[in-house]
Amino acid sequence: MPKPASSVTRRAALTGVAVTATGLLLPRTSLAATNYLLPDTDVCALMPEVTEGPYYLDEVLVRRNIREDRVGVPVLVRMQVVDASCAPVPGARVDVWHCDAQGIYSSFGGGETGQSSTENETFLRGTQMADETGVVEFDTIYPGWYRGRTTHIHYKVWLNETNILTGQIFFPDALSEYLYQNAEPYLRDGERDTLNGNDSIAQQATHAAFAGITEEESSYLVQLIVGVDPNAVSHDVGMPGAMGLPPRNTPAGGSGAPSVGGPTGSRDGISLIPGVEES
Repeated sequence: MPKPASSVTRRAALTGVAVTATGLLLPRTSLAATNYLLPDTDVCALMPEVTEGPYYLDEVLVRRNIREDRVGVPVLVRMQVVDASCAPVPGARVDVWHCDAQGIYSSFGGGETGQSSTENETFLRGTQMADETGVVEFDTIYPGWYRGRTTHIHYKVWLNETNILTGQIFFPDALSEYLYQNAEPYLRDGERDTLNGNDSIAQQATHAAFAGITEEESSYLVQLIVGVDPNAVSHDVGMPGAMGLPPRNTPAGGSGAPSVGGPTGSRDGISLIPGVEES
């Protein structure tokens, strides 16, 4: 028989939890699909909306694997859409997009590394519809960095044509720094000028937008609970796009997890980065 909520110690309560929009906690063992909530907390407070940024494309690329030809540390992004009562929101459309290991977005030029992407490229962009538990998953790579921003992944959650939550997922600076200095696809001249502590968008999003990250054998698992208000009207009304079945399906590019090579991925024959073979 489960223990009463009042008997749960602080140490036990902080084991395996997810952070929601006001920094309150929800057990992460099955994301929001649980009847156990910490006592006296509004654990499913709504996620703050933040800027879309200049790199969104309303392509509706329905696919789980969004890597295409991009190399980098493999990541599985798992998001769960819930309402303020912690009830899952099945059928929600979720778009994600982010830069590659060198800070380049598909279909946009002007990268700091001298690289650019042609107009028709679609790497690291995709759409999924939430299942009955409100969950979507994307196979991707750990995002790189570019000047003026900390490490992040963009997303949009669509409930209908006017209820659209625009947000960003943020990552621990220590993990980002380690990968940028040791994983070959991320190596480049110069240093990041923006971290979580001085990124205004990350501060606006609150630490609710910082993902829970688990190191697994062949990838990082990145998890985030996204609280939405089904009755809200988005600030992004009038932007391109529509809710419901997408106008076209685009086959996923590539298959399998890109690998990261080089001796910096291991030490004494032990792999230090998921997806990096020992050397």
